[in-house]
Amino acid sequence: MRRVSTITVAGVTTAALAFTLTACGESSTESGGGKSKGVGLAFDVGGRDDHSFNESAARGVDKAKKELGVDNRLMTAKNGETEADREQRLNSLAEAGYNPVIGVGFNYSKSIEKVAKDFPKTTFGIVDSVAPGNNIDSITFGEHEGSYLAGVAAALKSKNHKVGFIGGVNNALIQKFQAGFEQGAKDTDSNVQVTSQYLYPNNDKGFNDPAAAKDKAKGMLDSGIDVIYTAAGLSGNGSIEAIAGQKDAWAIGVDSDQYQQPGLEKYKDHILTSVVKNVDVAVYDLIKSVKDGKPLTGEHKYLLKDGGVSLATSGGFIDDIKDKIEAAKKKIVDGQVKVHTSP
Repeated sequence: MRRVSTITVAGVTTAALAFTLTACGESSTESGGGKSKGVGLAFDVGGRDDHSFNESAARGVDKAKKELGVDNRLMTAKNGETEADREQRLNSLAEAGYNPVIGVGFNYSKSIEKVAKDFPKTTFGIVDSVAPGNNIDSITFGEHEGSYLAGVAAALKSKNHKVGFIGGVNNALIQKFQAGFEQGAKDTDSNVQVTSQYLYPNNDKGFNDPAAAKDKAKGMLDSGIDVIYTAAGLSGNGSIEAIAGQKDAWAIGVDSDQYQQPGLEKYKDHILTSVVKNVDVAVYDLIKSVKDGKPLTGEHKYLLKDGGVSLATSGGFIDDIKDKIEAAKKKIVDGQVKVHTSP
């Protein structure tokens, strides 16, 4: 086992495959000698085909299949689940012989901690949270840092000096996105008005309700806001759809480079940029470490300085402001700017 504080990461690849909201994926046949059957991965609500957070994790599994020959089984959470539901999903993957077992999303934190104790020889991974345990890899990101750059871009591109943030669920993690975005926008344009709203106060449906995000975005557009950053998983698709229906309005995507997502192709001319969170890289790193016999454990932070988060340039819409984006990035990396983690 090895512990490190940060990991140098590479860029992301893109893929979009249809996926059902029930247990599915590829499972290898039982391996002999007690060897792992492959990786067991549990998605958060919204499933693989959310064009955002879950799909980024899926790309890491795809890469492991292609480059390492590691098979997999993929399962997906549903709206309104209990802790027992999540524990049962993780337990079934570990009991079936999958290693590592990865929970995608902070909702799996408590269940990972509990189930990992029952399977000490299995390596577990939790994305977006930190869970104690000698056999747990806690994967976190500098969402606030990437969101700061999004705020810079939004302030520079807004004609009305009005920008908006839509969060799926009002919790500590999504507040990191909000805080960074607000700070980046205000540091760039002291006259900018930033409006931040949430779809739900504490209901995970906020990550799986495109209609609610569409309505929220429409309200912002009607108020004169012309750049909207949405951090809400699958729900963000509804926000992007609403924005694409209005001339001279921009959407900022999240987690994946949403300009590159085939499922969002008809809206791509309105996707200014995306805050890319390299969940795929982190998932691949963990899978490879287990295959190599040196499983990652402890907390691993994927930050702006490592390329763990970044601002997408697809479409060329921020090419004219790239020097200012790079200048802001340098200040963060050098420590001249401390990005807030809460509003």
